[in-house]
Amino acid sequence: MTDRNLIIFYVDNPTASAKFYADLLEKQPVEASPTFAMFALASGLMLGLWSKQGVEPPATTGGGGELAFSLADDEGVDCRYADCCHRQLAIAQEPIQMDFGYTFVALDPDGHRLRFFAPSESVRT
Repeated sequence: MTDRNLIIFYVDNPTASAKFYADLLEKQPVEASPTFAMFALASGLMLGLWSKQGVEPPATTGGGGELAFSLADDEGVDCRYADCCHRQLAIAQEPIQMDFGYTFVALDPDGHRLRFFAPSESVRT
């Protein structure tokens, strides 16, 4: 079976989205052009940002999935929540304790869901 190591978000403006994600991820893209940017994440996963204009088949809008960021603890979630609020990101879900852990969901400028969470002890073990 092949390794799944690339997620692509279709975006209105790859240059603006690359700037947003460079700031959010605190790293620069490994590839960037007017129609595409790609980030290498520490986990080995690659995040591609592709211009939705001209994509075949036509791209759908954001919000159909999530890019999730696992954090060490609830304090880390609260810090990321404060950071997202400072950046004036739309918040789709306020911080809440769920069965898998403490979490919230913010939206990127194209409406893609960004979930930040600290796994509960039962999930970690």
